[in-house]
Amino acid sequence: MSGVELTAALRTLRETRDDRTIVVTTMGAAREWMALGPLHPLDFVLVPSSMGQASSLGLGLALARPDLRVVVVNGDGSLLMNLGSLVTIAGERPPNLLMVVVANGVYEVTGGQPTPGVAAGVDLATVASGCGWKQVITCRTQDQWRQSLVAQQETNGPRLVVLETRANPGAAGPRSPGKAQLRAAAFTDAVAGVVAGGMPGRA
Repeated sequence: MSGVELTAALRTLRETRDDRTIVVTTMGAAREWMALGPLHPLDFVLVPSSMGQASSLGLGLALARPDLRVVVVNGDGSLLMNLGSLVTIAGERPPNLLMVVVANGVYEVTGGQPTPGVAAGVDLATVASGCGWKQVITCRTQDQWRQSLVAQQETNGPRLVVLETRANPGAAGPRSPGKAQLRAAAFTDAVAGVVAGGMPGRA
């Protein structure tokens, strides 16, 4: 599959996020996110994880802290494991949530097996729209991706971006950056420590 280079896309996200943005990463995206350098206190690397739960975690964070932005970088295979979360998120309509679906058509971290449906041409953007999402776009170039991040700062969500990327099936799976319970405690403290306020970037 052709598409955006994942590392470049994640680097752009790092450059454009601020200190009131939570970023949740999982699977291959988590591996590349960690490789880009030290983590922000509001980063949560969902490794190890129950596959598919990043979208539900993001929803909970968005509802708990409506004054912060929440970005979930999910995989296409992971989303297929929890498609019901699309309906739940659409029903809750958190305006501060952006879900990025890294669509490379394979289960990258388990050996590159084709992702059912996606590899055969199922359009996850259409699926999300059918589940009630009002703001859904597909990015196939780095410029489109950067523009979508700017739009997220200027409009209410929830928004879903299908980010078409090139697969890297030979890459190793992500490794946890530390004990999950300690990381979860530190992340919880970091989120709690952000002073409550209005939506960042909004009046």
